[in-house]
Order: sequence, then structure tokens, then C-alpha cells
Amino acid sequence: MRVGITGHQKLDEPANWKWVATELEQFLSGVRQRLTGISCLAAGADQLFAITLLEQGGVLEVIVPFSEYDSTFSEPADRQTYLDLLQRASNVDVLMRDGTNEEAYYAAGKAMADRSDLIIAVWDGKPAEGLGGTADVVGYALHQHKRIVHINPLTHIIARL
Repeated sequence: MRVGITGHQKLDEPANWKWVATELEQFLSGVRQRLTGISCLAAGADQLFAITLLEQGGVLEVIVPFSEYDSTFSEPADRQTYLDLLQRASNVDVLMRDGTNEEAYYAAGKAMADRSDLIIAVWDGKPAEGLGGTADVVGYALHQHKRIVHINPLTHIIARL
């Protein structure tokens, strides 16, 4: 099974990340098929998913929005985690940038959705703050009739969309 991830990079309440981590671990450990995770390795949900996936013995495939992507990380620890996870990936696909960074993020999100059988969305349900945000990727995936597991880090509710 090919599972993609989209989600928030930051949460106002750090304790919510613990809940998300537990839910990701439970979900991924329950998958009985060979598991391939698809991620852009953004800070937050993407990196947490990738770490959990690898701990569960899954295979990681990465879609990098553009070649200078590593320079966009504002926190050195997030950049280092990105670089470490990139080294552990079985496949890395670096997209050609065509337009702004936001357009590239959206293109990478759409590529992730296109390659996934199921998508996990760590999302508060609100509109995206910029093009290519979680809401945009979820909207695209729904339009493509993808199965989505919505993990809401604010309400602690899990739903299938």
C-alpha cells in the first residue's frame, strides 16, 4: 500500500504532536500490506510520518518540490532531519520548479496525491494559508477521488474523507 502524507508544519500546542505521533504509529502499525510512504519531508507532519514509517519497517519515497528546498527550512533541526531522512529514502524525485515556491509546494503535494493509494492529512480543517497548503492538497486529493484519513490535531478526531 502506498500512503502519502500532507499536514501542518507547526501546531500552537506542542502537546498535540504527541497525540498525532500516537495516531500515526497506530495507523501505520495496523497496515498489513507492504507499506510505502510518500512524503515531501516538510517540517512537522511530513517528517513525523517519515520517521514513524521507517520505525515500522516501511519504505520511504520522497518528492522534493525543487532543488534548493533544503534552504527553505527556518529551523536548523528541521533542516537536519530533512537531510537525514532524505538519506534513508529508497527513492528521491526532485521536481523542476515552475513558478513560485508556493506553486512548487502545490505541485509536489499533487504529485504525492497522484502516487498514493491513501493519504493521511494532519489538518485542522481550515483553509490553506498559502497556495500548496494542506487544505489545497486535500481538496486536490478529494477531486481525484483519493481515500483520505483526516487526523485533526486540534479536536483529536479522526475521520475518513
